[in-house]
Amino acid sequence: MIIEKLIISHMNGELDVPVVMERDGETAPFVLIERTGGSRKNRIEAATFAVQSYGRTMLEACELNDAAKAAVYAMRELDAVCGVDLSSDYNFTDTSTKEYRYQALFNIRYLMEE
Repeated sequence: MIIEKLIISHMNGELDVPVVMERDGETAPFVLIERTGGSRKNRIEAATFAVQSYGRTMLEACELNDAAKAAVYAMRELDAVCGVDLSSDYNFTDTSTKEYRYQALFNIRYLMEE
């Protein structure tokens, strides 16, 4: 299973903004996901993801961050997902581009395909 595909598909179904893995002309609001790590133990995979919520204003980025966190938490209902844990979330405004964004870091555990 490619967990990135599952996350993007699920979040695009839950949110009213695009969810992407790389920027290709997107303008706020949108959500960018990035896998930052992973591990495997027995048949359980674990992947760490940064979920970045971009908004036109600080408030919009904050509200989108809350909606994105709820969408990731809802993945607990999927058969392949064993667990979802939020490590941290915080204001992550990009000072070089002056774009408002929040970032939430998640550890997602899921079953390996055989």
